[in-house]
Amino acid sequence: MASSASRQLFRAATRAAAPARRGFTNSSSSVNASARAAFRQGSAGAGRRYYSSEAPKSGGSSTLLWVGVGAVGVGAAAYYLTQNGGAAAAPKAFKPEFKDYQAVYNEIAKRLQEHDEYDDGSYGPVLVRLAWHASGTYDKESGTGGSNGATMRFAPESNHGANAGLINARNFLEPVKAKFPWISYSDLWILGGVCSIQEMMGPKIPYRAGRADRDFNSCTPDGRLPDAAQGAQHVRNIFYRMGFNDQEIVALAGAHALGRCHTQNSGFDGPWTFSPTVLTNDYYKLLLGSKWQWRKWDGPKQYEDKETKTLMMLPADMAFIEDKTFKQTVEKYAADNDLFFKDFSAVIVKLFELGVPFPEKTETFVFKNLDE
Repeated sequence: MASSASRQLFRAATRAAAPARRGFTNSSSSVNASARAAFRQGSAGAGRRYYSSEAPKSGGSSTLLWVGVGAVGVGAAAYYLTQNGGAAAAPKAFKPEFKDYQAVYNEIAKRLQEHDEYDDGSYGPVLVRLAWHASGTYDKESGTGGSNGATMRFAPESNHGANAGLINARNFLEPVKAKFPWISYSDLWILGGVCSIQEMMGPKIPYRAGRADRDFNSCTPDGRLPDAAQGAQHVRNIFYRMGFNDQEIVALAGAHALGRCHTQNSGFDGPWTFSPTVLTNDYYKLLLGSKWQWRKWDGPKQYEDKETKTLMMLPADMAFIEDKTFKQTVEKYAADNDLFFKDFSAVIVKLFELGVPFPEKTETFVFKNLDE
């Protein structure tokens, strides 16, 4: 109840801080400053003309160089601890429980609080994007891709345009992996997305563990993630391939309440909402309630809100109100944040579990937020 009350107070403050839209010249600085001060925390997909992206930091991927084929397949089931008594003791299989995964969640959440220098004040959006892109490569016909593998650690998948800048999210999670070596990268990346959604005022996201890492031979081909410069038919083609219907597609798009695009990654620029580190249904409200016009600039075609010129929408976003079937769901979510949260939680779980052969009766965990 306390968490729910805090969430409601924050949203009220966010809306009060947002402009009546006229005369507003600073897109999100005041809102996000309040968010960081109150919660000590603060993008779904982007690459070259892909969904949301984030600014890459200076430096390379040296922290990942040790990750090789020898580390592939290291997960909870393959990690061993030796009993007290020295080298002669028989190894004992380590079987992580809920408390162990909660400890990983807490470590990620603490790092989100401690490292608020990224983008609008949180690594949360880019961690959601990492989990999204690790999962969204799934093809239901061939059974390839999905979150079971963490193959973005390797080229060529790490170099796909849609994954530009995600080295930042992977590097952010490396200290967590070092502290909890029993968890697979595949499970860790998804847990990072779950934690980020919940810590950014989103709904609870049920989580099942059991993903196993794979090597570069399982890298998926380029082009499986959405191209944000395209329209409704392209969006349907991409998501139908994964197994989603129209309502689920629109629910997933609500993740664009988080994060922003950057020219150095996707070519596009700007946030979708005034509070890009807090998950709300504002993405849908802005789609319907704002007036959008083509931005006049040297970059790829994108929209800007006519009143403040500080928010942006991509051609694929506008498809959700140009297509009659999509628009009906947009209207429902714009009118009911609780409905959006309910459907978003269900569909993001479906996305995060694509391609994972969970054994029967695999336990489902619902994690406590760090402040609970």
